[in-house]
Amino acid sequence: STLPRLTALLQSVGLSISEREIQRLLTEKQDGFLDETRDVLRAGLRTSPWISVDDTGARHKAKNGYCTQIGNEHFTWFGTRPSKSRLNFLDLLRAGHTDFVLNDAAFDYMRGRALPAMLIASLAEQPERDFADQASWSAQLDRLGFTGLTTTPDPVQIATEGAIWGSIHAHDFLRDAVVLSDDAGQFAIGQHALCWVHAERLVHKLDAFTEPHRAAQQNVRKLIWNFYADLKAYKANPDKHRRLALRARFDRIFRCRTGFATLDRLLARLHANKAELLMVLERPEIPLHTNGSENDIRCHVTRRKVSAGTRSDLGRDCRDAFLGLAKTCARHGVAFWDYLGSRLKVPGHTVVPPLAEL
Repeated sequence: STLPRLTALLQSVGLSISEREIQRLLTEKQDGFLDETRDVLRAGLRTSPWISVDDTGARHKAKNGYCTQIGNEHFTWFGTRPSKSRLNFLDLLRAGHTDFVLNDAAFDYMRGRALPAMLIASLAEQPERDFADQASWSAQLDRLGFTGLTTTPDPVQIATEGAIWGSIHAHDFLRDAVVLSDDAGQFAIGQHALCWVHAERLVHKLDAFTEPHRAAQQNVRKLIWNFYADLKAYKANPDKHRRLALRARFDRIFRCRTGFATLDRLLARLHANKAELLMVLERPEIPLHTNGSENDIRCHVTRRKVSAGTRSDLGRDCRDAFLGLAKTCARHGVAFWDYLGSRLKVPGHTVVPPLAEL
């Protein structure tokens, strides 16, 4: 709700209060709530077998930005930043930590992103492996000559992403967790799975101009949805022989040639994502779609329609924190009113334990 409507509501019941006072109540002295939403994220990243992610546009200080959602069936967390790059996503996954760590996970990440072996060796040869903040890490890269290089991929970016990934592992986050996304490139890290609903949507949205093309499109959609139904059945009762059969069937569907050139190119592109689309065969506990993230982030889209954006960093952080806390309470059947009463120590209210413990 907007501040003018909140003010009118409170004044209508006899409370003498201004919009500015309501703004202060909503954003000032909320460190306890901000700490709890950070602890919720850390607990989720440390214990969850999978997380689902999504993002949407969000304006802050009259500039375009992006709000990223991270969560699953146990928690929801939101973070708004100016960028939606992979570097930004990795930074969010540090859950408030600011260190950079060079460990096996960091070096594996750098190799996977094609950082030259010579540069990886120069980092590995140094005695320093832990860097407390961005300044100390940047100084190390500058000493080793990374900042003067103009090769592709950017050595500074890949090394920094790797060191943040090392920090994530050092804090015991996402050790064996799957990241489920809609195929946005910034989310493709670690063990990555793709949403089947978004994959099929690409076929559904194709423009077909002839009857044969429309028939081929509908036939492929039918094959995909039948395959999807069998994947759901597999999740309920995993079986090695069925897993092998589903892999072979995936190849038949996405390697077929329909004569509709655009559709055939799309099928080839989806086949290239085989490992991520079929991650569920190895990890049947993960969902086949990102509907949970889509539903969670819808509240942020609604909030965006109410207000053009936030004006202060504190207001942005409080907005994200309370949206995430409310969603997390709902996950555990806790009324948000009771949660607020417990945290504000209102006499007679139900005691709600820390959400990170739930």
